[in-house]
Amino acid sequence: WHADIEMFLDLRKNHGDEDLKARDLFYALWTPDLFMERVKANGDWTLMCPDECPGLSDVYGDEFEQLYTSYEKSGKGRRTVKARELWFRVLDAQMETGTPYLLYKDAVNKKCNQKNLGTIKSSNLCCEITEYSDEDETAVCNLASIALPAFIKDAPDGSRDKVFDYDLLHSVARTVTYNLNRIIDVNFYPTEKTRRSNKRHRPIGIGVQGLADVFMLMNTTFTSEKARLINKNIFETIYHAALEESCNIAKTEGTYETFDGSPASNGILQFDMWDINPSENEQRYNWEEMKEDIKMHGLRNSLLVAPMPT
Repeated sequence: WHADIEMFLDLRKNHGDEDLKARDLFYALWTPDLFMERVKANGDWTLMCPDECPGLSDVYGDEFEQLYTSYEKSGKGRRTVKARELWFRVLDAQMETGTPYLLYKDAVNKKCNQKNLGTIKSSNLCCEITEYSDEDETAVCNLASIALPAFIKDAPDGSRDKVFDYDLLHSVARTVTYNLNRIIDVNFYPTEKTRRSNKRHRPIGIGVQGLADVFMLMNTTFTSEKARLINKNIFETIYHAALEESCNIAKTEGTYETFDGSPASNGILQFDMWDINPSENEQRYNWEEMKEDIKMHGLRNSLLVAPMPT
């Protein structure tokens, strides 16, 4: 909604005034659902100056829509464009330069375990981890990547088929969780704000590499139902293992400082915020038991998984 967005979209392009270029930076758009609704309806979109229309970055969801439309109705916008035309300019910039990255601020804020801290306003460069920051804290992400092809095993029946060892993945994911949690305590922090943020919220981000290799080694078509199930089982296993280990650490070291009031403290895990039941087709893990354990003992880390775009 920023009045300078069209100039912003041209910053990395190869044509135009060189004085208006900044090609060595990587940009992202923090996109409200309201904009996408206007795009879908081919409606108008009002561009605003954040100094003249303050507070829009501090709210999301219904509060954002109410504030934004109130500025529109009072004529505070700088100018009005067709939402769909602006969207096409975004897509043109992406095709030509690879940027801007797109994040959806409402989904990020509604579905994050840090939502009790305040409005999340940004992410890391590749958008896999979004964390709370403010004038007193600078968010830090502590990442690790699990190489998934390492868990491909020969079938126990001696056939040429390959199987995925989910038990081993669970064990390794617990070890990775333990190690990343330790990094928070021994890391070097360039500023006091980064140290404060990391020590208070203790976020970690476990990602993966080699998922496509897994499908190929298991002779599985990428778009098949079998691939979807393998995909689901891998990430369910990693998430369960990370929760289990984080909860286990909390039993001896206590919860992270801002645990109370978080979705997890109320037994709401990530899949609940998407209205998904992971045990709908098969019960690989006892999620109800996990939720009760977390409500009783807490978690040591506010965030756990963050698959980066490998």
